[in-house]
Amino acid sequence: MSGFKNIHLFGYSGHAYVVIDVALANNFKVLGYFDKSVKAANPYAIAYHGYEQDLDIKTIIKTDCAFPAVGFNRLRKQLVQMMEDIEVKQLSLIDPSAYVSPKAVIGVSTLIAPQATVNSIVKLGKGVIVNTAAIVEHECTIGDFSHIAPGAVLAGNVTVGEQVFIGGNATVKEGVSIGAGATIGAGAVVLTDIPAGETWVGNPAKPMRK
Repeated sequence: MSGFKNIHLFGYSGHAYVVIDVALANNFKVLGYFDKSVKAANPYAIAYHGYEQDLDIKTIIKTDCAFPAVGFNRLRKQLVQMMEDIEVKQLSLIDPSAYVSPKAVIGVSTLIAPQATVNSIVKLGKGVIVNTAAIVEHECTIGDFSHIAPGAVLAGNVTVGEQVFIGGNATVKEGVSIGAGATIGAGAVVLTDIPAGETWVGNPAKPMRK
């Protein structure tokens, strides 16, 4: 995170507020946000840059960095791909109250929120969210653009594919694999591997009936 002083956000709603707090705690100045329209609620009094699809973003951001401040996995992926295409500078944001092992590998545009734990030999892809007080134990691998919601616990050696959502206070047993695009409901207890694209809920977790 060194070398940057100013940051611009893509998106400005509930999840962005957490991103802003983490950025401020790391001594960044939040210069503004891109979104489809001006937000009626502006609790941090930051500037509206406009809708990114209508603008020359690189001219606005210049040598600063940008961050995808949205919780929705698919949209976060689109924003990161756009930043890569126009070569905007990216970074990870880690709250000072979080614990991150020096042996963990953290991708760009990843957020590690307050009180979260990322333990030894963990690999987090780009655009990942490890939300408030979530625990990612040793040797877990989390794919790009996945979201580990507040209070969720991933025991050791869990493998999570791309664009997975693991709901608040869910628990995933050690050694389990979760396929790309899967959704784990809040409070679920996952004891077995989960195929790609499926939604599992309950304790023990089972596929949601369609």
